Amino acid sequence: MDDGYGQDGRQDFIRGAKDIAKVVKKQAGKKVGRSVDKMADEYTKRSYKRFEEEDEDDDYPVQQSQDGDGYYRNDSRANDDEGGHSDSTEGHDEDDEIYEGEYQGIPRAESGKTGPVDGMAPQAQIRDLAQFEAERRKDQEELAQQYETILQECGHGKFQWTLYFVLGLALMADGVEIFVVGFVLPSAEKDMCLSEESKGMLGLIVYLGMMVGAFLWGGLADRIGRRQTLLISLSINSVFAFFSSFVQGYSSFLLCRLLSGVGIGGSIPIVFSYYSEFLAQEKRGEHLSWLCMFWMIGGIYASAMAWAIIPHYGWSFQMGSAYQFHSWRVFVLVCAFPSVAAISALTTMPESPRFFLENGKHDEAWMILKQVHDTNMRAKGYPERVFSVTTIKTVKQMDELVDMGEGTAWHQRWRMKLADLFNQVWSNFLAIFSPEYRRTTLMMMAVWFSMSFSYYGLTVWFPDMIKYLQKQEYSSRTKVFIKEKVEHVTFNFTLENQVHRNGEYFNNKFMNLKMKSMVFEDSLFEECYFEDITSSNTFFKNCTFIATLFYNTDLFKYRLINSKLVNSTFLHNKEGCMLSDFSDENSAYMIYFVSFLGTLAVLPGNIVSALLMDKIGRLRMLAGSSVISCVSCFFLSFGNSESAMIALLCLFGGISIASWNALDVLTVELYPSDKRCTAFGFLNALCKLAAVLGISIFTSFVGITKAVPILFASGALAAGSFLAFKLPETRGQVLQ
Repeated sequence: MDDGYGQDGRQDFIRGAKDIAKVVKKQAGKKVGRSVDKMADEYTKRSYKRFEEEDEDDDYPVQQSQDGDGYYRNDSRANDDEGGHSDSTEGHDEDDEIYEGEYQGIPRAESGKTGPVDGMAPQAQIRDLAQFEAERRKDQEELAQQYETILQECGHGKFQWTLYFVLGLALMADGVEIFVVGFVLPSAEKDMCLSEESKGMLGLIVYLGMMVGAFLWGGLADRIGRRQTLLISLSINSVFAFFSSFVQGYSSFLLCRLLSGVGIGGSIPIVFSYYSEFLAQEKRGEHLSWLCMFWMIGGIYASAMAWAIIPHYGWSFQMGSAYQFHSWRVFVLVCAFPSVAAISALTTMPESPRFFLENGKHDEAWMILKQVHDTNMRAKGYPERVFSVTTIKTVKQMDELVDMGEGTAWHQRWRMKLADLFNQVWSNFLAIFSPEYRRTTLMMMAVWFSMSFSYYGLTVWFPDMIKYLQKQEYSSRTKVFIKEKVEHVTFNFTLENQVHRNGEYFNNKFMNLKMKSMVFEDSLFEECYFEDITSSNTFFKNCTFIATLFYNTDLFKYRLINSKLVNSTFLHNKEGCMLSDFSDENSAYMIYFVSFLGTLAVLPGNIVSALLMDKIGRLRMLAGSSVISCVSCFFLSFGNSESAMIALLCLFGGISIASWNALDVLTVELYPSDKRCTAFGFLNALCKLAAVLGISIFTSFVGITKAVPILFASGALAAGSFLAFKLPETRGQVLQ
């Protein structure tokens, strides 16, 4: 029944109340704007309720209908001009009426309460923040207990294993990213003319990108969702990994690898948080440890692909001298496949229901949990079992939508939305340093830093030490020739690892050959002919060239150190990089092989940590593995050969992986769901920063001393194991 006055009056009243709310918000200022919005909404509802109640209690004159059918109050037929009381709620019990907004969880005002008095300060209507936080905390505690019970009912089965492999692909992509640059450097340095400084920067840029990405995507995952953020980050990684395989210049390649690292940086923080929110208490430690296996699989995949693709130079093409696409670029392209596969698979998976519940989205979370339950029950042969949960606790929400007005331009709206999102992410980051979490966060920072500093520093120092030992062994086999005289001889075979001093060469031909690690000192070349020469680490020092022709060679003048050229000519020099040395194929193969063995060696540690994580606890696993890793560092002093260093690398990797698995599980369980990804992302970003420092410091001592890296690594691990015992044990606890 609509008498005209009720509907129009209702709309006019609501519009008027909103106008009042806008004025109050404007006068209150920006600092309390959001809270005033909330107060204004409550004011609107309560005042409207009061309006209805007062309207019913007023003593309106009772009029008799002209047709004698009965009595009615303020009949609309008699009051169309001035409006009247709405009887649109006729037939409804006032106590049972659902007012606007009640379905969103907004408490209904009691009939005995009245609206705010005119002139009252708006601050008097703002709910006390401490009280709100206490209520929110209580909701979170109740949700944690109920959520654990629901996961128990859903069981562990097909859904979790499907999600395991999907998220495993994302973690695999992270493992691949770590190895890509190291594998392509021996080949890429030829195409891009990379100096030692450029190679070092290219090696570190990936870690810097991952550091930025971990912090960025971790913070966003707590605000816009785990699944959505992971899809965005993996997409960025895939796009720029694809571009990096085609760009030609060093700067462009460096930028693409940086942005690719930024994308993949979100993988670890989000993957572990995402998966943990589908795991019941008794399964969490074990299955998060099994998930770590995919990082190892990523390293094995990268090593195998490098071994299979990069040495095949026939897999390349070029368009003149401006564009070259060699086999190492094919390898970079192939390394993007895990990320692309993860994106495709992730589109079939739902968002974390825990994230929805933390953000007040009950229905979406219920549907996902029902999907988990039904999928597992059907797979186990119990399709008739019904999901018995009807209502799930949701957490009270503090943030409100930003009122941007109808006339605001689209770019201003986006700017305001981004600013609001940034403020939310930043406030969430600051929250992990609040008094409640400060001690835990500082302790975790110390453990993450010490673990990363020693692990990444040593894992990069090992291969560099192996190359140094190889170089030392190679130098020990150098052949030295003194005062030799060679006339009318044609050299058309490889010259390698030789030193010639005070030699005389007359009318000799050097044709179609490679010179590797050749040094000519104080020698004379007269009427000689050099054609189609490819050289590496080859120099002519204090030599004299008389009537000598260089045709299609890479013996650039910088290789002629303090040498004299008399009537000598260079024709059609080879184009390319003017570097003093290139890594040969054997060295590249050794890099692939060592990385493959080092990655495969973590398999036993992964298995042991997965089986024991829920039995002995996270802290014992973390501290125990760190102590054993610390002890193993002292064996490095016995690594005086290539085989010994490889064995020590495998030993260290196999032991330390248990620490990483325990640290990942502990990080997930120490922080509540609304701060989990933020905290994990920040700690993982700190991890990458420690990796950069460790790599830079440890590699600077290669060939100088082994004592300093050993002391640094063992000291960091000892400190990490000591601090680990100060952390709270989370085994057997529900997910906060």
